[in-house]
Amino acid sequence: MTEANLPQLTKKERRQMRREERERQHAAIATSAGRKKTGRMILYIVILAGITAGSWFYFKKTSRPLGADFSVAHPIQGQEHIKPGQQHDAYNSNPPTSGWHYEEPARADFYDTPLPDEQLVHNLEHGHIWIAYHPRIPDEVKRAIKKFTALMVIATPRDANDTDIALGAWGRLDKFNLDGQPLDEARIADFIRRYRDKGPEKLPAAAHLR
Repeated sequence: MTEANLPQLTKKERRQMRREERERQHAAIATSAGRKKTGRMILYIVILAGITAGSWFYFKKTSRPLGADFSVAHPIQGQEHIKPGQQHDAYNSNPPTSGWHYEEPARADFYDTPLPDEQLVHNLEHGHIWIAYHPRIPDEVKRAIKKFTALMVIATPRDANDTDIALGAWGRLDKFNLDGQPLDEARIADFIRRYRDKGPEKLPAAAHLR
């Protein structure tokens, strides 16, 4: 029954009814906002848990001293943005570690299909580590590589590699063949520890999730 249908109510009682109705509306709004906030918190927790699980293998190794550094420094070729398919000068390393690149980087993850060099150079600019593996490597090695791919580490197949494995960072490159041996996981972990987040454009950690 509405307030208009209650002529027997006094003005004071009607004001009390309106006040109670407003309070109920405010409570409903607050409850809805609280549910949305809780949903966002749950999403953030799930994302954080995924990052933690994906990074466990890498961080397990960070307590030991660094091994030998097999990487080579390459002169920086600039940070110019180009459009997909646009021509540019040759890169000074294989795979490239700086220079012309597309405006959109790739999401840090493990890929089983190739991505353009020009896109991945942008990842290096943001401080990512790029593990470029030749498609011919055994599946068990690919699975071992996948354990390293998490926040700021990206792995892609690359036919143009002249070695089985190439580890790229901004201006740094380490390349090696397997020669029938298991993957040198300590070498990869050391490279990540030395050169991750060393690019000229550093972004907040959350930006790498998009």
